[in-house]
Amino acid sequence: MRYVDEYRDQELALGLMNRLRAIAQHPWVLMEVCGGQTHTLVRYGIDTLLPAGMEMIHGPGCPVCVTPLEMIDRAIAIAGMPKVILASYGDMMRVPGSNRDLLHARAMGADVRMVYSPLDALELARQNPEREVVFFAVGFETTAPANAAAVFQARRLGIGNFSLLASHVLVPPALEALLQSEGNRVQGLIAPGHVCSIVGLDAYEQLAKRFAIPIVVGGFEPVDLMEAIVMLTEQLEEGRAEVENQYSRSVRSDGNRNAMQMVESVLEVCDRNWRGMGRIPLSGLRVRAEYREWDAEHKFAVTEMTVAEPEACLAAEILQGRRKPDGCPAFGRECTPEHPLGAPIVSTEGACSAYFQYRRLAEPAVATGGLR
Repeated sequence: MRYVDEYRDQELALGLMNRLRAIAQHPWVLMEVCGGQTHTLVRYGIDTLLPAGMEMIHGPGCPVCVTPLEMIDRAIAIAGMPKVILASYGDMMRVPGSNRDLLHARAMGADVRMVYSPLDALELARQNPEREVVFFAVGFETTAPANAAAVFQARRLGIGNFSLLASHVLVPPALEALLQSEGNRVQGLIAPGHVCSIVGLDAYEQLAKRFAIPIVVGGFEPVDLMEAIVMLTEQLEEGRAEVENQYSRSVRSDGNRNAMQMVESVLEVCDRNWRGMGRIPLSGLRVRAEYREWDAEHKFAVTEMTVAEPEACLAAEILQGRRKPDGCPAFGRECTPEHPLGAPIVSTEGACSAYFQYRRLAEPAVATGGLR
């Protein structure tokens, strides 16, 4: 398939690897931000083929993983209320809250349904006017436009029994917190291509300038990531700290203004808790006061719920790149997809999920066999 197979071409990938080995003279530490990029790196063994001393560490780019316990508990509490349908994406169903997950809530009688888009949830509200339908909206900047559009449509169509439980987070403030944290080792960033396709490059250019760190916006296929690693290494070896766009087939420097205008009309920036990372100022999105009628937190009065993170789960260290999943004592033992201690093992973009699927029982990659 064009635009997929060509970015999985083994000869191209190995050619880039050879180029990397020729230019890399220092033991650089790079971070891929997006969980989708992590899965590609681990699945194809790219991180095991890098030059000696070069290391890839995994960032907080999984929106399901960074959704705090309190938001899961709020969703579960709302789902248990009379005449409520709680709708969400499938990868939220197994994410543990403080006592249970949404699947357990459904087993106990709550009407929890999996949908494929917020407009599916809006249609549920139209078909069930006697019920309150709440869409649990989790995501980065990528999914915010569609969720904002659902609220916009609900008001336009007069569908008052629909509301949004918004748990949106913004990537640049989290990266800023990470880069200025004690013990940070990151020397170059592969920025998330899907996020940048919406918001553009401006915020990342500010990060590159402030922290003197090179940033390359990367795609999600093996050749994308290999090229992004080469581009970062070239900058580091040359002493540059710029923003470059490897994912130019999808990302423009100014992003998608129509999408951002929809977001800005319905949602506003707020402080937000991140699972394992604490409260990060101006790192989230909430429903604006003008749309309060469609704000589930306001409608169901669940804003005061707060929950402490479990000590047994090391998601905080995983999400900040301070520990690899297979360095967690509970990984694959007490913590599995069937019995998760935290979100990274069950999310489709979680680093622990990637290691569990592709590395737990895998043979070590070799130079000619890691990409296939």
